[in-house]
Amino acid sequence: MSDPSDQDPPMSLVAHLTELRDRLLRAVLAVLIGFIVLFPFANEIYGVVSAPLRELMPEGSTMIATGVASPFLTPFKLSLVLAIFMAIPVILYQIWGFVAPGLYQKEKRIAMPLLASSVLLFYAGALFAYFVVFPLIFAFFTSVGPESVQVMTDINSYLDFVLKLFLAFGIAFEMPIAAVILIWTGVTTAEALSQKRPYIIVGCFVFGMLLTPPDVISQSLLAIPMWLLFEIGVFFGRLLEPPRT
Repeated sequence: MSDPSDQDPPMSLVAHLTELRDRLLRAVLAVLIGFIVLFPFANEIYGVVSAPLRELMPEGSTMIATGVASPFLTPFKLSLVLAIFMAIPVILYQIWGFVAPGLYQKEKRIAMPLLASSVLLFYAGALFAYFVVFPLIFAFFTSVGPESVQVMTDINSYLDFVLKLFLAFGIAFEMPIAAVILIWTGVTTAEALSQKRPYIIVGCFVFGMLLTPPDVISQSLLAIPMWLLFEIGVFFGRLLEPPRT
């Protein structure tokens, strides 16, 4: 057991609340700054986000706006969401700064790499969705429709669809972190997780079914990386697994 003296001195309730307020304000300020920087380029950013679909649409087709305010609100929403995504390191750092005083020194040494890895894995999941998943599923969707139906996707519907996939793949890529934390904290063991591998694989496909469009391609593109990342998490979890007594 770690020595309690490794922890920082306790703070009063008022000091805790004051620090919490300050850190929340810093997180909100980071999002606000990101939004102010991104919003002037909102239309160009939307063009980049919608490129995987537009490049595969039949010749003569275009995206449309069915809502009166959609041409303004859709880029606005995209800028706000991207600002939050960009501010994730700052937000997590503020959370870390708030909880770190209650951790032991050994826990701090492990928690910081886990925090940094979780940010990188979230971004990796979003990039995987954009560069690998989007071209495949949009090629499938635009090729299976009836010949009498012209593809003209609403810009707001498209944004909601891709944001859902960005979030799904970002969360899915956190699988190694979840496995490492479960093993490191003693909730389970690497051996126990290995024995539950068949259930994990089924769970990955169920997760993919719930968070992706109803086609086998996109479900598999989410489930298979989740399973592989689970195996990576178990591998590193073995290195951090506390000794059995």
